[in-house]
Amino acid sequence: MRGPTDPIEEATPEFVDAVLAIVAGIPPAKVMTYGDIADRLTAMPDLDGATGSYGARLVGQVMARHGHASAWWKVIRSTGQPPKGYESRALPHYEAEGTPLSGSGEHYKVDLKNARFDPDRPDEPAQQALL
Repeated sequence: MRGPTDPIEEATPEFVDAVLAIVAGIPPAKVMTYGDIADRLTAMPDLDGATGSYGARLVGQVMARHGHASAWWKVIRSTGQPPKGYESRALPHYEAEGTPLSGSGEHYKVDLKNARFDPDRPDEPAQQALL
């Protein structure tokens, strides 16, 4: 078993592709957390036997190494904070898309209650308008 304190192994190309495909499917003004994406990929061999935050950390590694050409700002921390170190670069994207935010200036967060995307629940009113 791999747990939250274990070193992150290199993701397989199939896992990288799966992560990036999920990110590509996140509609404008919506986000998913690293853990949300990992939860959707638990059946993949990369996460076999993984526990705790290992999956979220592996998704984070994929985004850091391979997500530069994707809508990287749509994958955020479970606290609602944008990717660490990219707060100022992410804000214009959120504002342009109309992503629900709370706070102001450099201390803003994404309002997860209203901005979290769940691909399994496209009938939710907030998400239906985006599909």
